[in-house]
Amino acid sequence: MNEQVLTEAHQHPVAADLVAVLVAVTGVEPLVLTTQEGGLLPSGPFQLDHRSLQAGLRAWVEQQTRHPLGYVEQLYTFADRDRTEQGGEQRIISISYLALTRQTPVSGTAAAWHNWYRYFPWEDRRVSSSASDESITTGLRQWIRGSGNTRQRQARAQRTQVCFGLEGRPWNEDLVLQRYELLYEAGLVPEARRHGATPAAPLPGAPMRDDHRRILATGIARLRAKIKYRPVVFELMPPSFTLLQLQQTVEALAGRFLHKQNFRRFIEQQALVEETGALSNEAAGRPAKLFRFRGDVLLERALSGSKLPLVRGA
Repeated sequence: MNEQVLTEAHQHPVAADLVAVLVAVTGVEPLVLTTQEGGLLPSGPFQLDHRSLQAGLRAWVEQQTRHPLGYVEQLYTFADRDRTEQGGEQRIISISYLALTRQTPVSGTAAAWHNWYRYFPWEDRRVSSSASDESITTGLRQWIRGSGNTRQRQARAQRTQVCFGLEGRPWNEDLVLQRYELLYEAGLVPEARRHGATPAAPLPGAPMRDDHRRILATGIARLRAKIKYRPVVFELMPPSFTLLQLQQTVEALAGRFLHKQNFRRFIEQQALVEETGALSNEAAGRPAKLFRFRGDVLLERALSGSKLPLVRGA
């Protein structure tokens, strides 16, 4: 049996692809670093000369974009054969990572920063998205009606209601991946053609090659959940900032507006920031106070075990 397994592994080798979801926020735009004119995330195969998976990832990102990596955490491993465009007998698994940074000029293999809502326009609830919502609802209703039996139709309808906040259910910003997977299963995104679906009118939102839009959805979901209990948002901020800039950064990531007074009360209660003593003159009107992140808060929170919930606005 062992010889048979080894023979099959030799005939059908497995290769690891390292993929980076590299996020920055500029103004009110959440950005993701891409290559190949927005069609791919920075990625490359894990090679024998790489000291570790992270070292290999950093090497590929710097080679393809000239952008060094800072904060990095492993995201997820994807191994679905039928969701990639790789040819041949070799099995490709994608090991993805989430990295947070500040936007800087990039160069390389058609590297560029893109607003992540370019790929998921329905995720930005700060803007009116009635046209996108209507096309999604119409497509999903057709998909529900096309199911084989009553139980299956009910299951599809329930998933649709939960994912997209229909029939009185609340919108949950963390369900980014579930929403994309539902649209993929319903054949409403171009990538679904790999399963034989033929979308007559694909939804708004730029597709990506291989399974990189799925990986990006996973990264967005992870970050949206993480900013509610860990102060990782400060990885995206400059050394000093106004409270308005901080709120706009959180709103950009969450795709939702926050109640100004509630947000500031939360920041004050958690003692996450401290005044620098300087003022910002960027905005018109009265100069705003500049703040900086209290780095020692990380140790305090770790010792106390308390979490950092994101205050949601009304």
